[in-house]
Amino acid sequence: MEVEATVTKVCPYCKEEIKVDAVKCKHCGEFIYKDSCQIVEQSTKSYVGTLILCAFLGSLGIHRFYVGKIGTGILMLITFGGFGIWALIDFIIVACCHFKDKKGRDIKP
Repeated sequence: MEVEATVTKVCPYCKEEIKVDAVKCKHCGEFIYKDSCQIVEQSTKSYVGTLILCAFLGSLGIHRFYVGKIGTGILMLITFGGFGIWALIDFIIVACCHFKDKKGRDIKP
């Protein structure tokens, strides 16, 4: 079962994520103008699921198949996660909430 994607925007002043309908940033207090923000859509894929798959099956690239990155998933499968180095880097990226799905949407908790 997939969850509906969450849409947020990025404050142009402090670069923190805020609600899409916010008029004032809750982090820095600056007023937000309609055309000054970048809209960010959050992935429907589970952060915890991606992290667990990466931790236990990362060298096989299963987490990449899960988020829709089939091509790099196959490459990881063939090279055993870049001999473990690629899998370790992916784990760090997922843990730091900077991993993206196939459509470029952030996978966050």
